[in-house]
Amino acid sequence: MKTPFKSNTQQREDTGPSGVSANLMKKKNPHKKHRAGPSQPLGPPHRNLVGFRIQHIWKEGSKSSQWNGTVLDQVPVNPDLYLIKYDGFDCIYGLELLNDPRVIGLQVLPERVAPARVSDSLLADSMIGKAVEHMFETEEGPKEEWRGMVLARAPIMTSWFYITYEKDPVLYMYQLLDDYKEGDLRIMEESGDGAVEREPGEVVDSLVGKQVEYAIEGGGKRCGMVIHQVAAKPSVYFIKFQDDFHIYVYDLVKTA
Repeated sequence: MKTPFKSNTQQREDTGPSGVSANLMKKKNPHKKHRAGPSQPLGPPHRNLVGFRIQHIWKEGSKSSQWNGTVLDQVPVNPDLYLIKYDGFDCIYGLELLNDPRVIGLQVLPERVAPARVSDSLLADSMIGKAVEHMFETEEGPKEEWRGMVLARAPIMTSWFYITYEKDPVLYMYQLLDDYKEGDLRIMEESGDGAVEREPGEVVDSLVGKQVEYAIEGGGKRCGMVIHQVAAKPSVYFIKFQDDFHIYVYDLVKTA
């Protein structure tokens, strides 16, 4: 099953706008990148990367490693920014693949990723927007409960789901149908507490494209952009900060 902590996992010390500590916790695979197998014919980098497998060297300072992944989306309000699911990582990364100097030798595999068939579409649709309790194995053995929210079906890799957690409000991606059937995911009953009543057809003003900033401990501030509004929960948004390649998920009505 999954493990929430790895001994070699890097941690983020910063705190998000809601005051929740944003520790980088990889819940399924080791925080390691493995080199690819035999070389395959690769196409040159191009702007329409969505749906393609990619590989490149990631270089920071004197350290470098090879990363392989799938490009899930291109952000409309910042077309240079792509959302990527890297192999061995459970969180989604936001990178300007064609501009980031840490991305070296970007290569694109020639064929698009084929959409996966979902075994139970009704169950999949019923999960969207729901609060859940997600069980993870710890290195010590016993399972640990993580509360979170299922945000949407992931693009391209359509048998996967976007999800975020109270303990770590960044964007993760899992095959939740498998976890549900194995008893490791429980959909919580809706209490209605804190829900905002809206009239049918009411238009909710979007903050997508807005610049945001917040003060951090010790002075200074973090700046970023709201890049996406969650359709199932219109008060919930994805935020990409300039100094971080993770995608943060916040309810901006509650944090305002």
